[in-house]
Amino acid sequence: MNGSGLEFEKPILELERKIEELKKFTSSENIDLHSEIDRLEQKLDKLKREIFENLTPWQRVQIARHPQRPYTLDYIGMIMHDFIELHGDRAFSDDKSMVCGFASLDGYKILVIGHQKGRDTNENLMRNFGSANPEGYRKAIRLMKLAEKFNIPVVTFIDTPGAYPGVGAEERGQAEAIAYNLREMATLKIPIIVFVIGEGGSGGALGIGVGDRVCVMQNSYYSVISPEGCAAILWKDRAKADKAASALKLTAHDLLNFGIIDMIIPEPLGGAHRNPQAAGENIKRAIIKNIREVSAMSKEEMLEQRYKKFRNMGKFNE
Repeated sequence: MNGSGLEFEKPILELERKIEELKKFTSSENIDLHSEIDRLEQKLDKLKREIFENLTPWQRVQIARHPQRPYTLDYIGMIMHDFIELHGDRAFSDDKSMVCGFASLDGYKILVIGHQKGRDTNENLMRNFGSANPEGYRKAIRLMKLAEKFNIPVVTFIDTPGAYPGVGAEERGQAEAIAYNLREMATLKIPIIVFVIGEGGSGGALGIGVGDRVCVMQNSYYSVISPEGCAAILWKDRAKADKAASALKLTAHDLLNFGIIDMIIPEPLGGAHRNPQAAGENIKRAIIKNIREVSAMSKEEMLEQRYKKFRNMGKFNE
């Protein structure tokens, strides 16, 4: 496994280290321990399935935030070609937490847009921890309209705890920028395929989240607020984030059951960070499948279905 593990992964990590030590000992001392290694590997596989097939909502949130989880630029590098990044909102500046550009994917020309986090402190400061400013959302919609002009499908990757709530962002119209994107994305006459690849927090996620298909990775979450924020409001205690995560119904399976999303993208056992390439291939297949299905519709049918999709959300029975 890459990097440090989460608390509930510690039994797995300990067993993995033991297996690795036995393999090194076998190699260096020329002693046959293959039967013991095979026994431990079978035990490891069973342990992984017991843990990862029974995750709580809060544990899935932790996996969604894993520091080694693939980000937008990782997936672009793995499954796309000829990526050309474009910059700036033509009004204020370029937001580095929102990556936008044109790319090729199995013969399709697409516009790809996504939140981008950093791998270390310096990069996180540059990327603003994946929390976009208004100029990020204005850059995104500017390029979506350019894609519409040339009839190029849009693929978005959501991975943000939320839009940046700083004073400067609010002064430059954060809420207006997101609201404008919601309205404009609803009427774009091109296929829009949305993927939640990590965190999907609040309006920051929804600002690039209106589409014909909304897909969520198996260990990602999509919610109106973070579990910590919810816990702070309801119980005045951020430590109750695990309780809030269960109440929010933010997991991929919950979202699919409620009709909020259209598809769950499977991840390798243990999360996308354990086998990024396999996770990328799953996303690639989903992109191609959904672009084909949506492109087969007339423009009128596509827009009508998109409208109905979002209008039907929020129904409840008293």
